[in-house]
Amino acid sequence: MTLAPSDLQAPLLLPGAPGSLAGQVRVPGDKSISHRALLFGAIAEGETRIEGLLPAEDPLSTAACLRAMGVAVSPIEAGREVIVQGVGLDGFREPENLLDCGNSGTTMRLMLGLLAGRAGRHFVLTGDASLRRRPMRRVGGPLAQMGATIAGRGGGNLAPLAIAGRQLHGATIRTPVASAQVKSALLLAALTAAGPTTVIEPALSRDHSERMLRAFGADLVVAGPGGTEVTVTPGNTLRGQTVVVPGDISSAAFWLVAAAITPGAALTVENVGLNPSRTGILEVLEQMGARITVLNRRDVAGEPVGDLAVEHGPLRAFTIGGDLIPRLVDEIPVLAVAACCAEGVSTIRGAEELRVKETDRLAVMARQLGAMGARLEEHADGLTIQGVTTLHGAEVDSETDHRVAMSLAVASLVASGDTRLHDSAAAAVSYPGFWDDLARLRR
Repeated sequence: MTLAPSDLQAPLLLPGAPGSLAGQVRVPGDKSISHRALLFGAIAEGETRIEGLLPAEDPLSTAACLRAMGVAVSPIEAGREVIVQGVGLDGFREPENLLDCGNSGTTMRLMLGLLAGRAGRHFVLTGDASLRRRPMRRVGGPLAQMGATIAGRGGGNLAPLAIAGRQLHGATIRTPVASAQVKSALLLAALTAAGPTTVIEPALSRDHSERMLRAFGADLVVAGPGGTEVTVTPGNTLRGQTVVVPGDISSAAFWLVAAAITPGAALTVENVGLNPSRTGILEVLEQMGARITVLNRRDVAGEPVGDLAVEHGPLRAFTIGGDLIPRLVDEIPVLAVAACCAEGVSTIRGAEELRVKETDRLAVMARQLGAMGARLEEHADGLTIQGVTTLHGAEVDSETDHRVAMSLAVASLVASGDTRLHDSAAAAVSYPGFWDDLARLRR
């Protein structure tokens, strides 16, 4: 089942059970850290060298936007170190054209914070059809409290978005949702504001920005219960760094669930980032009784890293919601697959954020898993899933969503009969080699 790119234009045939998984796999670099390494390197003084940067569509969109504003970024290719020549905190030139963020919500939302304080310069952010439907006021609204001027369709909620750069002022901002994208946009804007800025979240979201900004030299203090209050005091010069990007736990999640539900499976996922703000998936799998062992724990460039060994075994249902959701929001589609194979009724609540991702992931997963025979109910903020359910092969569609595509591939491993997946190429947004890895690991 080795796939050439041309194969991915037609529906992809995924053989159903029997079969298993075995071996070692190294997932692509963490997407969140890859974005931030490019952005922070661009506004630093001097050279930033990035090892293991994810060579997928979303980070490529970030790099293209930076190049359009005069930042030198070396070619991004698998296995090749990326070098960013920083232009400093106020070195961006006004682009000659629209800044195209592709399908990357992270690119657009972080760019809003990065560019809002560039006094006297104008920028317009756009993206593909999917991104132009995704809400941006959740960033633009808090930025307006700092004096930002952002206009767009739907009262500034939808791209294309025009940014009239101006001098921002510091503020204390309570974000309505725990979102690393909202928080990071505000921290980026705070770097050049007049006076300190404090961002207070209702729960801790992933903290890659805080860790990396401190490493680059920002005056940043984390406080509050669970690290939910972050204060940036402007004035420090950022300095270029060497960044080593660990494997993305959101990509590792597909293999963790695949091995946990597939009879006879035994996999080791190597070099996975284990940042505590991202390891909710491990907590849920532990709650389910999954057989996962963390090996070779270590620290790499300020981020905890380890290898994850996982074997098939019986699973029990889970209940997730509340403060746990921000730490596993991207893993919920594949956890829905795991729930189909677990004894009991699994419940996901407080996950309305999934409705404004690349797709409405709650609706899409309910629709596509339902086509495979899953017994589940969709709610405004989550799903209720009955297990143990015997899935069957079906005609399914990623609906352009990379995480949906890979989650359905995992479901196909335990389905009776073959599955035909439409738009499998969507996986390239975060994991370009996923289909080749799947073919190699299948036994």
